[in-house]
Amino acid sequence: MLTIRNLQSGYGKLKVLKNVSMHVAKGEIVTIIGANGAGKTTLLSTISGLLRATTGEIVFEGQNLCVLPPQKIPALGCALVPEGRQIFASLSVEENLILGGHPLKKAGKKELTRQLERQYALFPILKERHDQYAGTLSGGEQQMLAMGRALMSKPTLIMMDEPSTGLAPLIVQDIFKVIVKMRDEGKTVLLVEQNAQTALQVADRGYVLETGKVVLQGNAHELLEDVEVKRAYLGKDYGDFYDGKS
Repeated sequence: MLTIRNLQSGYGKLKVLKNVSMHVAKGEIVTIIGANGAGKTTLLSTISGLLRATTGEIVFEGQNLCVLPPQKIPALGCALVPEGRQIFASLSVEENLILGGHPLKKAGKKELTRQLERQYALFPILKERHDQYAGTLSGGEQQMLAMGRALMSKPTLIMMDEPSTGLAPLIVQDIFKVIVKMRDEGKTVLLVEQNAQTALQVADRGYVLETGKVVLQGNAHELLEDVEVKRAYLGKDYGDFYDGKS
Protein backbone atom coordinates (compact mmCIF):
# COMPACT_ATOMS: atom_id res chain seq x y z
CA MET A 1 0.00 0.00 0.00
CA LEU A 2 2.78 2.44 0.94
CA THR A 3 6.38 2.24 -0.23
CA ILE A 4 9.10 4.67 0.82
CA ARG A 5 12.48 4.51 -0.90
CA ASN A 6 15.67 6.38 0.01
CA LEU A 7 13.72 9.26 1.52
CA GLN A 8 15.53 12.37 2.67
CA SER A 9 13.68 15.28 4.25
CA GLY A 10 14.15 18.02 6.81
CA TYR A 11 13.81 21.69 7.61
CA GLY A 12 15.82 24.05 5.45
CA LYS A 13 19.46 23.02 5.68
CA LEU A 14 18.74 20.61 8.55
CA LYS A 15 18.59 17.09 7.15
CA VAL A 16 16.44 14.94 9.46
CA LEU A 17 15.60 11.82 7.44
CA LYS A 18 18.57 10.11 5.84
CA ASN A 19 17.79 7.55 3.13
CA VAL A 20 14.81 6.03 4.90
CA SER A 21 13.20 3.03 3.19
CA MET A 22 10.18 1.11 4.47
CA HIS A 23 6.85 -0.32 3.39
CA VAL A 24 3.36 -0.79 4.79
CA ALA A 25 1.14 -3.61 3.50
CA LYS A 26 -2.64 -3.46 3.39
CA GLY A 27 -4.33 -4.44 6.66
CA GLU A 28 -1.25 -4.04 8.88
CA ILE A 29 -0.47 -1.97 11.92
CA VAL A 30 3.11 -0.86 11.40
CA THR A 31 4.72 1.11 14.19
CA ILE A 32 7.72 3.42 14.10
CA ILE A 33 9.50 3.82 17.40
CA GLY A 34 12.44 5.92 18.43
CA ALA A 35 13.61 8.60 20.82
CA ASN A 36 12.67 12.26 20.57
CA GLY A 37 14.42 13.79 17.58
CA ALA A 38 14.73 10.50 15.71
CA GLY A 39 12.66 11.82 12.78
CA LYS A 40 9.32 10.11 13.41
CA THR A 41 7.11 13.20 13.08
CA THR A 42 9.19 14.44 10.16
CA LEU A 43 8.47 11.17 8.38
CA LEU A 44 4.69 11.47 8.77
CA SER A 45 4.79 15.16 7.81
CA THR A 46 6.67 14.28 4.63
CA ILE A 47 4.24 11.49 3.70
CA SER A 48 1.38 13.95 4.27
CA GLY A 49 2.96 16.57 2.03
CA LEU A 50 3.39 19.08 4.85
CA LEU A 51 7.13 18.79 4.27
CA ARG A 52 8.76 18.27 0.89
CA ALA A 53 11.15 15.40 0.35
CA THR A 54 14.57 16.50 -0.90
CA THR A 55 15.28 13.10 -2.49
CA GLY A 56 13.63 9.69 -2.66
CA GLU A 57 10.04 8.69 -3.31
CA ILE A 58 6.79 7.98 -1.48
CA VAL A 59 4.32 5.82 -3.39
CA PHE A 60 0.81 5.27 -2.02
CA GLU A 61 -1.51 2.96 -3.95
CA GLY A 62 0.52 3.63 -7.10
CA GLN A 63 0.50 7.42 -6.66
CA ASN A 64 3.69 9.42 -6.16
CA LEU A 65 2.86 11.61 -3.16
CA CYS A 66 5.99 13.71 -3.55
CA VAL A 67 4.48 15.65 -6.46
CA LEU A 68 1.09 16.31 -4.84
CA PRO A 69 0.02 19.26 -2.67
CA PRO A 70 -0.96 18.25 0.88
CA GLN A 71 -4.65 19.05 0.40
CA LYS A 72 -4.91 16.41 -2.34
CA ILE A 73 -3.51 13.52 -0.29
CA PRO A 74 -6.48 12.81 2.08
CA ALA A 75 -8.77 12.35 -0.95
CA LEU A 76 -6.52 9.46 -2.05
CA GLY A 77 -7.26 7.64 1.21
CA CYS A 78 -4.24 8.69 3.29
CA ALA A 79 -5.12 10.60 6.49
CA LEU A 80 -3.06 11.94 9.39
CA VAL A 81 -3.92 12.25 13.08
CA PRO A 82 -1.31 14.86 14.02
CA GLU A 83 0.79 15.08 17.13
CA GLY A 84 -0.91 17.18 19.80
CA ARG A 85 -4.39 16.53 18.31
CA GLN A 86 -4.62 19.99 16.65
CA ILE A 87 -8.39 20.09 16.89
CA PHE A 88 -10.20 23.37 16.20
CA ALA A 89 -10.92 24.46 19.77
CA SER A 90 -13.44 27.20 18.94
CA LEU A 91 -15.59 24.91 16.78
CA SER A 92 -17.99 22.27 18.01
CA VAL A 93 -17.21 18.57 18.01
CA GLU A 94 -19.50 18.03 15.04
CA GLU A 95 -18.04 20.95 13.11
CA ASN A 96 -14.56 19.44 13.58
CA LEU A 97 -15.82 16.12 12.22
CA ILE A 98 -17.52 17.74 9.25
CA LEU A 99 -14.26 19.50 8.34
CA GLY A 100 -12.57 16.10 8.32
CA GLY A 101 -15.15 14.93 5.81
CA HIS A 102 -14.33 17.69 3.32
CA PRO A 103 -12.80 15.22 0.81
CA LEU A 104 -16.25 13.55 0.63
CA LYS A 105 -18.12 16.67 -0.50
CA LYS A 106 -18.59 15.28 -4.02
CA ALA A 107 -20.21 12.17 -2.53
CA GLY A 108 -23.05 14.29 -1.14
CA LYS A 109 -24.69 15.03 2.19
CA LYS A 110 -25.95 11.46 2.72
CA GLU A 111 -22.42 10.05 2.69
CA LEU A 112 -21.22 12.78 5.07
CA THR A 113 -24.07 11.96 7.45
CA ARG A 114 -23.26 8.26 7.18
CA GLN A 115 -19.64 8.91 8.14
CA LEU A 116 -20.71 11.11 11.06
CA GLU A 117 -22.83 8.27 12.42
CA ARG A 118 -19.91 5.85 12.04
CA GLN A 119 -17.66 8.08 14.13
CA TYR A 120 -20.37 8.52 16.75
CA ALA A 121 -20.74 4.73 16.91
CA LEU A 122 -16.97 4.29 17.29
CA PHE A 123 -16.67 7.11 19.84
CA PRO A 124 -20.01 7.41 21.69
CA ILE A 125 -18.67 10.22 23.89
CA LEU A 126 -18.36 12.41 20.78
CA LYS A 127 -22.07 12.01 20.08
CA GLU A 128 -22.83 13.09 23.65
CA ARG A 129 -20.59 16.13 23.16
CA HIS A 130 -21.50 16.86 19.52
CA ASP A 131 -22.53 20.49 20.10
CA GLN A 132 -19.85 21.23 22.70
CA TYR A 133 -16.81 23.39 21.90
CA ALA A 134 -13.92 21.04 21.10
CA GLY A 135 -11.56 23.04 23.29
CA THR A 136 -13.56 22.10 26.38
CA LEU A 137 -13.04 18.34 25.90
CA SER A 138 -10.62 16.33 28.02
CA GLY A 139 -7.31 15.23 26.50
CA GLY A 140 -8.63 11.75 25.81
CA GLU A 141 -11.80 13.09 24.21
CA GLN A 142 -9.75 15.44 22.04
CA GLN A 143 -7.65 12.49 20.87
CA MET A 144 -10.82 10.60 19.97
CA LEU A 145 -12.05 13.68 18.09
CA ALA A 146 -8.76 13.93 16.16
CA MET A 147 -9.07 10.26 15.22
CA GLY A 148 -12.71 10.61 14.25
CA ARG A 149 -11.94 13.69 12.17
CA ALA A 150 -9.28 11.76 10.22
CA LEU A 151 -11.60 8.78 9.74
CA MET A 152 -14.31 11.04 8.27
CA SER A 153 -12.54 11.04 4.90
CA LYS A 154 -12.83 7.21 4.69
CA PRO A 155 -9.06 6.64 4.57
CA THR A 156 -7.57 3.27 3.72
CA LEU A 157 -4.34 4.29 5.49
CA ILE A 158 -4.48 6.25 8.73
CA MET A 159 -1.26 7.67 10.16
CA MET A 160 -1.14 8.46 13.87
CA ASP A 161 1.49 10.61 15.53
CA GLU A 162 2.01 9.95 19.27
CA PRO A 163 -1.66 9.25 20.17
CA SER A 164 -0.83 8.40 23.79
CA THR A 165 0.92 11.67 24.65
CA GLY A 166 -0.36 13.25 27.85
CA LEU A 167 -3.10 10.68 28.44
CA ALA A 168 -3.83 8.61 31.52
CA PRO A 169 -3.01 4.88 31.20
CA LEU A 170 -6.67 3.76 31.11
CA ILE A 171 -7.42 6.23 28.32
CA VAL A 172 -4.34 5.03 26.43
CA GLN A 173 -5.71 1.48 26.63
CA ASP A 174 -9.01 2.65 25.12
CA ILE A 175 -7.23 4.52 22.31
CA PHE A 176 -5.11 1.51 21.38
CA LYS A 177 -8.11 -0.80 21.43
CA VAL A 178 -9.71 1.50 18.85
CA ILE A 179 -6.53 1.33 16.76
CA VAL A 180 -6.72 -2.47 16.78
CA LYS A 181 -10.42 -2.30 15.91
CA MET A 182 -9.62 -0.08 12.92
CA ARG A 183 -7.16 -2.70 11.67
CA ASP A 184 -9.69 -5.48 12.25
CA GLU A 185 -12.24 -3.54 10.18
CA GLY A 186 -9.87 -3.29 7.23
CA LYS A 187 -7.95 -0.06 7.86
CA THR A 188 -4.19 0.09 7.58
CA VAL A 189 -2.39 1.96 10.36
CA LEU A 190 1.03 3.61 10.41
CA LEU A 191 1.65 4.39 14.06
CA VAL A 192 4.36 6.67 15.41
CA GLU A 193 4.66 6.17 19.14
CA GLN A 194 7.25 6.87 21.81
CA ASN A 195 5.55 4.32 24.09
CA ALA A 196 7.38 1.46 22.39
CA GLN A 197 6.00 -1.29 24.58
CA THR A 198 2.35 -0.47 23.90
CA ALA A 199 2.94 0.15 20.20
CA LEU A 200 4.76 -3.14 19.63
CA GLN A 201 2.10 -5.08 21.53
CA VAL A 202 -0.61 -4.01 19.08
CA ALA A 203 1.48 -3.82 15.89
CA ASP A 204 2.20 -6.45 13.25
CA ARG A 205 5.61 -5.05 12.31
CA GLY A 206 7.89 -2.26 13.44
CA TYR A 207 10.76 -0.01 12.46
CA VAL A 208 13.23 1.62 14.83
CA LEU A 209 14.43 5.10 13.84
CA GLU A 210 17.60 6.62 15.26
CA THR A 211 18.91 10.01 14.13
CA GLY A 212 16.91 9.84 10.92
CA LYS A 213 17.89 6.31 9.90
CA VAL A 214 16.15 2.94 10.10
CA VAL A 215 18.43 0.90 12.35
CA LEU A 216 16.16 -2.09 12.99
CA GLN A 217 13.00 -3.58 11.53
CA GLY A 218 10.99 -6.75 11.86
CA ASN A 219 8.04 -8.57 13.33
CA ALA A 220 6.63 -6.67 16.32
CA HIS A 221 6.94 -9.65 18.67
CA GLU A 222 10.57 -10.14 17.65
CA LEU A 223 11.31 -6.48 18.29
CA LEU A 224 9.70 -6.74 21.72
CA GLU A 225 12.15 -9.52 22.56
CA ASP A 226 15.17 -7.87 20.95
CA VAL A 227 17.89 -7.16 23.50
CA GLU A 228 18.79 -3.75 22.08
CA VAL A 229 15.16 -2.64 21.85
CA LYS A 230 14.58 -3.72 25.44
CA ARG A 231 17.64 -1.84 26.60
CA ALA A 232 16.92 1.36 24.71
CA TYR A 233 13.12 1.61 24.82
CA LEU A 234 11.54 -0.88 27.23
CA GLY A 235 13.78 -0.98 30.28
CA LYS A 236 14.79 -4.11 32.11
CA ASP A 237 11.29 -5.08 33.21
CA TYR A 238 8.03 -4.57 31.44
CA GLY A 239 4.61 -6.15 31.75
CA ASP A 240 1.77 -6.67 29.35
CA PHE A 241 -0.06 -3.41 28.86
CA TYR A 242 -2.51 -4.62 26.27
CA ASP A 243 -3.86 -8.17 26.32
CA GLY A 244 -5.27 -8.08 22.80
CA LYS A 245 -8.53 -9.72 23.87
CA SER A 246 -10.86 -6.75 24.00
